[in-house]
Amino acid sequence: MSTETDPKASIERRKTRQGLVVSDARDKTITIELTSAKAHPVYGKTVRRSTKLHAHDEENAASVGDFVKIIECRPLSKQKRWRLVEILERAR
Repeated sequence: MSTETDPKASIERRKTRQGLVVSDARDKTITIELTSAKAHPVYGKTVRRSTKLHAHDEENAASVGDFVKIIECRPLSKQKRWRLVEILERAR
């Protein structure tokens, strides 16, 4: 068994997320909002949560309203830890 890690296995282990672009004001950076809904453990009411992630967009391809897929990567700046993989659906 070799001590080197398989690059393909490393990519497969990375987290991926899908969300809506809420800002593209910065150069080569987009802000994605992820929303989730789950039942409260005690009361059963559906609780909606949202979080914002900053992702690297090399070609400035995504715009506000696009539904995109992002993947985890090395830290690119103070806030950016994600990279744009593809635009799943363009804004209307």
